[in-house]
Amino acid sequence: MRIGELAAAAGTSTRMLRYYEQQGLLPDHRDGLGHRAYGAAELRLVQEILALQRIGFTLAEARPFVDCLRAGHDSGDACPASLEVYERKLADLDALIATLTAARRQVRTQHAAALARRTADPADPRCQFDAVPTETRCA
Repeated sequence: MRIGELAAAAGTSTRMLRYYEQQGLLPDHRDGLGHRAYGAAELRLVQEILALQRIGFTLAEARPFVDCLRAGHDSGDACPASLEVYERKLADLDALIATLTAARRQVRTQHAAALARRTADPADPRCQFDAVPTETRCA
């Protein structure tokens, strides 16, 4: 299949496929006329890359999965290098979740404190903004 057919089958663009080639993730196979030519193996590589990107993996993080497939494994995560990437990604996600949880806790605390301090009079001019004159922020 040609590059346009591969792009359509994978659900991506030809531009993205060329970028994957530039990054060394997708081989640049050419037919006798110089046109890019791909098969099922390349479609599988692109599907693996796209699936990983959808869940937040970078192209660098996807490389071991692609290398694993190119080595002939049925799954991109059958190799130790891929498992190491999973482990690093899980640690990164755990750290991000901890950071977001702490931020949420802080916002919730500040919100509760603000509610406790708010004025009972929505007509209080200190609670109105010029940009939104009909809306009050204290009520």
